[in-house]
Amino acid sequence: MLGFLKSLMERKPHVQRIDLTKRFELIGRVGQGSMSKVWRARDSMTGRIVAVKVLDKEKTDKLNNRFKGLEKPLESEIAVSLQHPNIVRTIETGFTLESEEYLIMEFVEGSSLSFYVETQNEVHQKNRLNFMIELGDAIEYFHKEKWIHRDICPRNILITDDHHVKLIDFGLAVPNTPDFRRPGNRTGTANYMAPELIKRKPTDERIDIFSYAVTCYEMWCKKLPWPEGNSLEAVVQHINSPPEPMSTHIPEINPELEKIVLKGLAREPGDRWTHIRDMTDQFRKIAPQVSSLPAPPRSA
Repeated sequence: MLGFLKSLMERKPHVQRIDLTKRFELIGRVGQGSMSKVWRARDSMTGRIVAVKVLDKEKTDKLNNRFKGLEKPLESEIAVSLQHPNIVRTIETGFTLESEEYLIMEFVEGSSLSFYVETQNEVHQKNRLNFMIELGDAIEYFHKEKWIHRDICPRNILITDDHHVKLIDFGLAVPNTPDFRRPGNRTGTANYMAPELIKRKPTDERIDIFSYAVTCYEMWCKKLPWPEGNSLEAVVQHINSPPEPMSTHIPEINPELEKIVLKGLAREPGDRWTHIRDMTDQFRKIAPQVSSLPAPPRSA
């Protein structure tokens, strides 16, 4: 643990406080999460179009207090350390004059994966298996860097206009170390939470594999593996009932693809894929057999 935190400290960016409105022309809002706001902006120093993300100080402090005594890394510290083609690149970090944490990121021309899941358009049908593989590659890199994302879901995934994945939002990420794997902290998006997280059991990177499998299921079926719920009580079904087979929604689905995804949704972590690479290797193996399928029927 000490060695891990020491290496993190060594790559911390220089902390600065700036007036964002003087440095950047904030062109328009492009997103808002529960803990942040994001603008498309022009950097007055370089003329470059970037994404400016400003974290809500009160909500960020509240989250970090859940890990009091553990020195949870800031989102900016994690983001600036990541270098992978399928992870959004963070160019600069610091604090505003109001002591709000900010991140300057590459601006991604594209749409949220949520849009593609909802529309099931031709681009999505043609590319979704490749989207799944690229997302898996991003998560594999994240795990190799000794992080657990804790919030893999379509709204945290962008698809570029040239049809590539960009994983975003590391606000809930924690180091993959014993202290941060201890039971008790249920953070994430309820419908994508692994059973062990809901039951407040010890966790590891396999909670990301579960969330990834839920996302893959939704990319094909336009539905979640269990009836959707807005509370942890509603998603206890992750514990008490098996997921609906993908073939219920798409009878023609490749049976091997269904088997791969359903293994990722296993209730017990030991029954899931051990490493996400094991899962993406299987997707690559069946890729030549998987054809584009019609979108599932819309819900009534």
